[in-house]
Order: sequence, then structure tokens, then C-alpha cells
Amino acid sequence: MRKQLLSNAGFLAIGAVAATVGWHIIGPMSAVGGSNADTYRQLNLFGDVFDRIRSDYVEVPDDEKLVDSAISGMLASLDPHSSYMNAKRFQDMQVQTRGEFGGLGIEVTMENGVVKVVAPIDDTPAAKAGVLAGDLITHLDGEQIHGLTLSQAVDKMRGKVNSPITITVVRKGQAEPLEIRIVRAIIRIRSVRFNEEDDLGYVRITTFNEQTQEGLNRALRTLNEKMGDKLKGYVIDLRNNPGGLLDQAISVSDTFLERGEIVSTRGRNAEETQRFNAQAGDLTNGKPLVVLINGGSASASEIVAGALQDHQRATILGTRSFGKGSVQTIIPLGSYGAMRLTTARYYTPAGSSIQAKGITPDVKVEQELPEELKGKAPKPRGEAHLRGHLEHEKKKEEEKEDSGSSAYVPADKAKDQQLQYAFNLLRGIKVNENKATEEPGKTDEKATAN
Repeated sequence: MRKQLLSNAGFLAIGAVAATVGWHIIGPMSAVGGSNADTYRQLNLFGDVFDRIRSDYVEVPDDEKLVDSAISGMLASLDPHSSYMNAKRFQDMQVQTRGEFGGLGIEVTMENGVVKVVAPIDDTPAAKAGVLAGDLITHLDGEQIHGLTLSQAVDKMRGKVNSPITITVVRKGQAEPLEIRIVRAIIRIRSVRFNEEDDLGYVRITTFNEQTQEGLNRALRTLNEKMGDKLKGYVIDLRNNPGGLLDQAISVSDTFLERGEIVSTRGRNAEETQRFNAQAGDLTNGKPLVVLINGGSASASEIVAGALQDHQRATILGTRSFGKGSVQTIIPLGSYGAMRLTTARYYTPAGSSIQAKGITPDVKVEQELPEELKGKAPKPRGEAHLRGHLEHEKKKEEEKEDSGSSAYVPADKAKDQQLQYAFNLLRGIKVNENKATEEPGKTDEKATAN
């Protein structure tokens, strides 16, 4: 089986969706020719060091941890996106990319040592059992959560479909804690959310998992049926989307294109080049599009933005994207997990590499930070800031690596300057392009779906 995915540029969405540009799953490793005496001498050196640690270290070491650490260090020395996943992390990655798992159906975060419910997901066991946004989960099957990490608590809440769990919650306005029994079911992550904005359709894509294209189709179909001739155009929001599956990025791009190349991937050898082209059929019937990006848009998000920009199908609005333009291959290692190895770069239809450079928007609109965050938020960082990143291929003298941009997005749509600018642009309202000023940004914390 060969499945292309996109590696995630260093973003984390525990229990929700992994993301990043360019990986694919292949079969077990085969022997690579060309080994020489020097290589074997280096491997002998590794064996000597390993044996010396096992025999002389002050305490008896764990052999498995030693090998895991050695493999992890070897891959980490290549670039920021090559890595080793043990069996547990590999399983988690597979769950994340599928976008579905056995769980309760709540988005959560950690607050003061307990799990706080951000929101129950509609039509899931948690929602049906009466779990509410703001509930604080203190116990799972009678065991305290205090002392667990968020990921450990998430693991406990997940489980086999149809298996029960009792959660203890503290709810504002309730004098006594509540015990709620929930039976786990298959939970599907909603990677696409949408709503009507008067005469415009708004579609937010949070990640690219196996459910994304299906969710996009549903969004476009629903908006078109409800709004009819009233619908003037769409805003596609890819801000703070860390990426995901390559085939989903290609499919989403194809949704808005009639023809032409979407993306190409090029490895070390010329024969490894792959080109992916659009098929006839624009599901929006050519209606105007504005695509929002910012410093948190990476990988698959950049593929979509780059394809629609190069084909002049959409106006790209916001600030420079992250700049994750490399492709990773997931190579299973049997019962030991898998390795993620950078094997190629990807290029937009115009032949541009966005590695350590990012997508430059057609219309630059910088989101102003609220007063309480000014001077406190970390400086924007993109791929170019990652230690050991692949360098940008400079085909022209003027091309250079660029830093990332702010990833702050206000929760209040009325204060979202980028979104409001997009609405006005689609409605033909004159706007001041210099309205916003660049400020250091802060990526919204990702909640966890369980």
C-alpha cells in the first residue's frame, strides 16, 4: 500500500488530527545497494558503543530505550520532520489521519489540573448523555485525573466502541459533582465547519484528514441548497491549519479547479517526480473565492493556497504562510512502529517551492493583536526558523527564505480583520488595505476531541 500524506510542520493536535505536508506509507524496507567498508566500520562503532553502555553503565539500561533513542537521534539529525515513531505513536498517527476513533465525543483542554470540556460534539454519546461546555472532568471511572497529562487523560477516555465509562464532572451552579455514564462510540472529527454569512458562504478547514473532502462536499452542497441565487461567493479559511493528507489537499484543490496541475513532488532522483492534475468539474460553478492564510497555515494548506493562487482561481488573503514544503514517507517497521523520512519537496503549479519561504498572499492583511497580548506574544516563527530545516532552492537571485507571520485569530468574528476584509472584498466594498498593522502573533491553543 502506498499512501501519501503531508507532514505537520511541528503542530500538535492530541487525539484529533495529525497534520503536515507530504508523507506516504509504503511497505517494509528493502536493502539499499552501494554500502561500502566505511559504512560497515561506522555500524561496528555503533555496536561497540552499544555494548559498552550495556556492560559498564552505572545502572542496567533498557535496551529497547537505547535503540529507540539512537534511531530517533539519527532521524532527527536529518531535518525537523524526519522522526521515529514507536508502536504507540505510530498507532496514534494512524488514528489521527483517519479522523475517527472510539471515544466520547467531546473537545477538551486542560485547566488547573483537570480536563475542561470546550464543547461536546453534536450527536455523540457525550452530547446525548448531557455533557456541557464548561464542565470540569475530575475523575474517570472513579480515578482522579489530577496528575495526568492531557494526552494521558485523552487515552483513558478513548476505548473500544460500546464500552462504558463513568466520568465525574463539576458543573457551575451545581453544588455536588455529577457522575455521567457514557458508552463509547465511533467519533468522527469534523475537519470542515461552515455557515452562512448573509450572501456569502464561509468554510473553515481545520486539518486534512480522511473526512475532509466529504465534509467539504457537504458544506458546499448545503450552502448552495440553502442560499441558492443569493450566494455570491465563498471564503475558505485555512488559517492555523497545520496540514494533513496529501490526497485530501489535492482533492480539495480539485474541487475548485477545472483543469491543470495542482502540485508536483520531486525527490532526489528525477524518475521519482510525480504530478497531480485537476479533473473537470468545479463544485462552486466558478463563484468567487477568497482563501485565508496566516503563519499557522502549513503543508497541505499551502498546497491548496498555492494551486488556487497559481491558477488565479482565488484571491489569497492574510499573511505569509508557514513554509513547510517537504514530503515525508512513513515506512512501517513491523511491530517496532515506523519511521518518517523526508523524501521529496513539493512544488506549486508554477514550479515554485515554498520550502522555508511560504505562500505570499495576493492581499496582505495583518491581524492586530489586542492590547493584552501586545508585547507578550512570541515572535512569529516559520519553517525557516526550525533548526536543520531544508534550505529553499533559490532559482533566482531575488528569492530568499522568509520568516513566518502572526497566527493570531480572534474568537470574535467582528474583530477578525482578515475575515471582514475577505467579506468586503467579495461584496465589492471598498476597503483600506493598510488598515491592519503587523504585530507578533499567538496561535490559538488546539482543543482535543475525544
